[in-house]
Amino acid sequence: MNYVLISPSTDAYYNLALDEYLLNTLSREDRILYFYVNRKAVIIGRNQNPWLECNLNQLNADGVQLVRRISGGGAVYHDEGNLNFSFMCHESRYDEKEQTGIILKALQTLGIEATTTGRNDIAIDGRKFSGNAYCRRGGIQQRHGTLLVKSDLSVFDRYLKVPEKKLVAKGVKSVRSRITNLSEYKEDITADEIIEKIVNAYYAKYGEACNYPLENADFDEISRIQKKNESWEWKMGEAPEFDYIFENRFPWGMTQICLTVKKAVIEKMRVYTDSLDNSVSERVQDKLAGVRFQKEEIFKKLPSLEGEAKDIAEYILGSFE
Repeated sequence: MNYVLISPSTDAYYNLALDEYLLNTLSREDRILYFYVNRKAVIIGRNQNPWLECNLNQLNADGVQLVRRISGGGAVYHDEGNLNFSFMCHESRYDEKEQTGIILKALQTLGIEATTTGRNDIAIDGRKFSGNAYCRRGGIQQRHGTLLVKSDLSVFDRYLKVPEKKLVAKGVKSVRSRITNLSEYKEDITADEIIEKIVNAYYAKYGEACNYPLENADFDEISRIQKKNESWEWKMGEAPEFDYIFENRFPWGMTQICLTVKKAVIEKMRVYTDSLDNSVSERVQDKLAGVRFQKEEIFKKLPSLEGEAKDIAEYILGSFE
């Protein structure tokens, strides 16, 4: 059976939970095309480091959601000017060229000529407006992607550029591409209009489709996945191991603080200083080991710290501002 589903929500945690739920439960006989629009959110890949990819302080200040998806790829910004799609079917019937053809045909009916690039993105005159990421579970292949319709491109660097820090990552760093909105080529274009044209092209390729039925039991499981998406453990704790290096002149001397962070928890703290007191490093070493690399958790640790260790923790806290 062929299905189409359009999410009524703009909550990225919910929409990506539904995306994952469909991947987990779709039968091998079925095919689905799922659409959703998120309000302001930064979506990072499964193996990405949010401290490296995002300006976390700015996201929090502006109320922008941070969501980790289950697929690979780079960090992207979503808002209500961005339309998201997801093709899913059994791997034996999965054909990416057919799917891309559906999108290209839909855009052609709107007077927009686009082409694919070497990275399976879709572009106009070399300017990207659609990127893709992939996941497979239980023989079901998922390809989800974006269509920049009328997104606020001016804020990309505001949220996707980390403040200047000496962050040495062992994960995957995104590669930024030249991007554009479809509205630059058709000023009055809307997401609803694009959905209509893509669905028509989908029908033409695979035959008529039904609205995907969701029951109460489905929503219970979607809610469980949504809670996982919202959790600190998934968003932050799934970051790959990385080192965070601070340098500052304290009253006792110039000091370098090296934190090894694993699963978003400080695993090791090493301190190097030119202090005349050669016991400083030894006394403060690993005083933050086992603490989440999170402002609130480091703050909770302060009462148990003294002297140089407390000064270092307060300095690290300031870096979260």
